[in-house]
Amino acid sequence: MSKDITNTLILAGAFLLLFALAELLYHLFKVKAEYTRKLVHLGTGLLALLFPLMLGNHWLVLLLCATFAVILTASLKWKLLPSINAIERQSVGSLAYPLAVYTCYLAYDHYGGRFIYYYLPVIILAVCDPAAALTGRKWPLGRYTTGAGSKTLMGSLVFCICAALLVISFALVTGFDGSPALLLGAALLIGLLSSAVEAFSKKGWDNLTIPLSVLLGLVLSGNMLGL
Repeated sequence: MSKDITNTLILAGAFLLLFALAELLYHLFKVKAEYTRKLVHLGTGLLALLFPLMLGNHWLVLLLCATFAVILTASLKWKLLPSINAIERQSVGSLAYPLAVYTCYLAYDHYGGRFIYYYLPVIILAVCDPAAALTGRKWPLGRYTTGAGSKTLMGSLVFCICAALLVISFALVTGFDGSPALLLGAALLIGLLSSAVEAFSKKGWDNLTIPLSVLLGLVLSGNMLGL
């Protein structure tokens, strides 16, 4: 069995264990679905960070993403996995997420294996989206309404700042030695763009639109970041 196939099975097992943990917290410890869903959101994002390191073929990434899309579709149809699906609002986020991960992997592949095109969109989605949601719920300051429903300026601000800090951190860790002003400009562009997209995306489509907005921001700010 090739290393890629072995790693695919390891990753599949890790995802299943994450789902099992969320179900355990929901059923046994009575943790609300809103929180177990965020746990799965964060956990899947962190596991997805292993794809470029463990999988050298986009077809295996597609296989993993498609398999879990089928599992999640079946769970919606037959009302399974309440730790993910038992929320009051309608959401396609669980289905949009595998598509986003595969799209980011294709971008990473297209740009010659530049990790920033994969990692930055996935990390921003995994970290900034739940951070904004939880902050906006705890401190609902500056509430406003978009086509996506009710949002808060506090949540949007936290999203933008977190995204900008992640851009700067990723650039510095990977050896960026350009102008600090250009780096700050790229970070603000990506932060503002992705937070605006998050504010106007509805029914869970932000799981796809946020990574796409980060990819767009990377393309637009490519010269600033030396990409």
